[in-house]
Parts: sequence; C-alpha cells; structure tokens
Amino acid sequence: MKKIPLAFPIIDEEMLEAAEYALKNERLVMGESVFKFEEEFARYIGTKEAVSTNSGTMALHLILLALKLKKKINKKVLTTPHSFIATANAVLHAGLEPAFADINKHNYVINPSEIRKKMNSDIDAILPVHIYGYPADMDEIMEISEEYDVPVIEDACQAHGAFYRGKRCGSIGIAGAFSFYSAKNMTVGGDGGMVTTNDEDMAELIRMIRDTGRRMKYEHVVIGYTARLNTVNAAIGRVQLRRLDSWNERRRHLAGIYRKLLSDVEEIVLPPDDDEKRKQVYHLFVIRTKNPADRDKLRSYLKERKIETGIHYPIPIHLQPYYKEKYGFRDGMYPNAELVSKSVISLPMCPLLEEDDIKRVCEEIKAFYGR
Repeated sequence: MKKIPLAFPIIDEEMLEAAEYALKNERLVMGESVFKFEEEFARYIGTKEAVSTNSGTMALHLILLALKLKKKINKKVLTTPHSFIATANAVLHAGLEPAFADINKHNYVINPSEIRKKMNSDIDAILPVHIYGYPADMDEIMEISEEYDVPVIEDACQAHGAFYRGKRCGSIGIAGAFSFYSAKNMTVGGDGGMVTTNDEDMAELIRMIRDTGRRMKYEHVVIGYTARLNTVNAAIGRVQLRRLDSWNERRRHLAGIYRKLLSDVEEIVLPPDDDEKRKQVYHLFVIRTKNPADRDKLRSYLKERKIETGIHYPIPIHLQPYYKEKYGFRDGMYPNAELVSKSVISLPMCPLLEEDDIKRVCEEIKAFYGR
C-alpha cells in the first residue's frame, strides 16, 4: 500500500542549479540573489518593500521591534490563540505582551467581534493570522485599527499568494510577515522569512536590525541581530516564487476534490470555502470531527492505512505551559480555539499529490464512518 504523506518540499533540478550558481558566483551572505528575491517578492505581493530574514518568526519579531523603536507600540499586541506558538513568541521577543481574542469556529481566523471586546488603552497593535492560507476578516479588522489608531501586522506565514478583496495578504496592514519553512506553499531550501510593507522608513530600519544594526559596515545605529537570509536560500526562493501561483492552483484543485468527495460525510466539518472577499491557498486542508472523541481514532485509522495526517494545533497558545504560568491563562477562556484544537485534522495537501491519493484518503475517511 502506497504511503500518502501529509506534505513534502519540492526541490527540483532548476532549484539545484540556482543554488549551485549562487554558491559558486555570489557572496554567501547578502549576495545578489538576496536583493533580487526581495524585489521580486515585493512586486508579487504588491508592496513597495520586502526585507528578507532568516525565519518567519524573525520577520514578525523585527516588524514589532521596528514599531516599538518608532514609538508606535510599547504595551500589548492582540492576536489569536489558534496559531503556531511563534506568532505570540514574536511579541515576547520584541519586549511586548501578548493578548488574545477568540476565533470564529467556522473559519478558524480571529473573530473581529472578539477583537472589539478586547480593545482598550493597553492594546497597541492587532496581529491577525491568515491561518491555513485562509485570509482573516481584514475589512472589520482595519476598521477597528482606524477607530483605535493602532497598526495591524499580518501574520501571512501560511498565506503566500492568498487574496483578500483583490489584494494579496501581506499588503493590507502596515506590514506582513512570511515564512519559507520547508512545509510552506513555497520554501527556500531551509528556514527563511520575509517582511513586506509600504512603509519605506520601517523597511530601512528592519534592514539594519536584521544585519547587526549597521548603517555602514562598522557603524551601528541600533542594537540588531544576525538575522539575514543566506544567498543560496534566496536563489532557491526566486525559482520557487515563479512556481507559486501554479502550485496554489493545484492546491485549490485538490481541495475541490476533497470537498466533492467528503460533502456527504455528516460527521465532519469541511474547511471554509472561498467567498466574495477571499481567495485562499490551502496551505493545509483541515477538517474537523463534529465529535472531538473521533479525532484521534480517525487519525490512528488513517495511519494504519499509511495515510499521514497532522494536528494544527493541538494546544492553543494560551494553554501552552509557559503562557499559563506567566500570564495566568486557563481552560475556558477562549472556547472556540479550545474546541478547534481538540477536533481538527490536517489531511494530505501538496501540489505533487495525485488525484488518486486524495480519492483514497476520502475513501478511507468514509470507510471509518461506515459509508
């Protein structure tokens, strides 16, 4: 029986050739490919600036730190408890405090109504996450941003190429952060990240911070980090960026097969579909079992049949041990995020998967439920 993986990175001959060329002909750090990748990524997202970093976490960190240095924020950042922990960790790294608003259990993104309930004089910024490649409710979030005069930072680490009202995610708030980790819709052959923004002053500040705070070789105007993207990674990223739209279309096609074949399985909830505002990119195809007790049983059943699945994410951020101990978060504070964490399953999703792979996954899910 063929094993069906959850996902796997794509590295082909053209990418290997680009990496080899960069290694042989460019500076290993801050070579020509880095600057070309930044220019091309900014053009793709639709922003004036893009600044590469060594991870998506660092991209978020540097945005927040730049805003803090520019005296824009100094207290709390409101975000979602339903994300990878790096979203909130970046807030801590920047010397700020995370606060949370619950999600909408139907689409898994932060709920604008819950944001509004949490807004007060201590909230200095809003950090929505385009989770699973599905854009957050940016109209409502930007309205709250304007009303309270606080910036919005987009965590677009799972949303490369997604659209909201015709704009790509990462171009709507004051800045966006992307990750190129190996499981993302595009990668760079290892860790990497990118900041996108139309704020040229912020971009210049982030460029200095990511490069030990230097303005010139031995002139350092801020305390910075060594957080640059390696040249060879940028070279691979340039090739992957050219493939991204076709890969995303393939993901949408495979998602359509999932929807068609699983539509009559009443025991599960399918992920939200596109609407008039959104065109998503299915970084993950996430179903939810209506009975949370089914989740682990279904995963075990699929594993026995060589189908790999994932859970994104089994513990909400506010219930992670450090956050509970440090800030006193407890069970029941964000019920939708907690419900989702107990019932979601990520099914195989990758551009190289075959239609027959998706059909087999669906057949096995139906068999589990006696269909």
